[in-house]
Amino acid sequence: MSNLMNTYSQLPVTFVKGDGVWLWDDKGTRYLDALAGVAVCGLGHCHPELVKAICEQAGTLIHTSNLYHIGKQEQLASKLAVLSGMDNAFFCNSGAEANEAAIKLARLYGHNKGIDLPTIIVMEKSFHGRTMATLTASGNRKVQAGFEPLLTGFARVPYNDLEAVAQVAVHNKNIVAILVEPYQGEGGVNVPQAHYLQGLRHLCDQHGWLLMLDEVQCGIGRSGKWFAFQHSGIVPDVMTLAKGLGSGVAIGACLAKGAAANVFKPGNHASTFGGNPLACTAALTTLAVIERDDLIRNAMELGDFMRSAFKAQLADVAGITQIRGQGLMIGIELSKPCGELVKEALKRGLLINVTSDKVVRLLPPLVMQRNEAEQVVNAVSALVKEFLKT
Repeated sequence: MSNLMNTYSQLPVTFVKGDGVWLWDDKGTRYLDALAGVAVCGLGHCHPELVKAICEQAGTLIHTSNLYHIGKQEQLASKLAVLSGMDNAFFCNSGAEANEAAIKLARLYGHNKGIDLPTIIVMEKSFHGRTMATLTASGNRKVQAGFEPLLTGFARVPYNDLEAVAQVAVHNKNIVAILVEPYQGEGGVNVPQAHYLQGLRHLCDQHGWLLMLDEVQCGIGRSGKWFAFQHSGIVPDVMTLAKGLGSGVAIGACLAKGAAANVFKPGNHASTFGGNPLACTAALTTLAVIERDDLIRNAMELGDFMRSAFKAQLADVAGITQIRGQGLMIGIELSKPCGELVKEALKRGLLINVTSDKVVRLLPPLVMQRNEAEQVVNAVSALVKEFLKT
């Protein structure tokens, strides 16, 4: 009997060692990791520079408090501002906390404008976290069930539907912001239509709303740009990050620009652990390695190769609905639920994920090389073909 709360349906494997894109379990079996801790381990496992930096920082100073200045936090905020074009950052510990900060920022922004019931437009099939505010914002009934009453202050519309957003603007004068994932991850690796983000930016500018982008999964190079919004040529008012930012060390960030950057004042929001020296060291090292080793270009080129290779191998296979994605964020949608493929892949030494019931999701480390990508394509294609024949 485990003393852990029963919150996960864990797979029957225990990993004890990692190196690059490979993991080993407690029996010595090796696995090719095409999930990267769900888009977390962009540098792969145990990257030597990351390990060295964390060890040195742990031996110097792990934590003080945000009651005092933290030099590494200032450095990280400056680096993210340069890379993104945003003005400032609040640091926390997770994507849910980063999105919670964004939601609070939007509500305070609305109250400052005299709006008593500030409301945020959110999307169907979205996922923003499991706190009460972020699960309410998520367009996923499974994460909400049993936790009612949900919070007020959210208006939901279909993803990729600008007209639906425009209609909300007509009928609801309490809107203060839009919260959207540029590329939906948990919702099935859904890709924005051409000009969708530009259209949202226009609507926000027209109505005085904040455009808030959840880049927790698609940010930090995964899309083939530092941030997914950079594919569209727009800049958000608020952007949230986590996952790949710390390469496995817990850190989240809520970045803001323009009027949004001046909403929070001392006492409005805080985090005990957020942005401590250890977490910021991990993030700074992660960004430095990605930049130096041109891993963003690798993500773009390898992602293009993998999607093309999948389309070639699965071209004549009945039951493939769509192959989509951006950079190293890849989804293969099947015509029927395919959750069992996760265990089948594990038996063959491969880590994958299935989301939205029917979508095989691949989120490989940004350090993956061509020969390893070929192994993933060949193995997943074989699994899908066998599955669809049954």
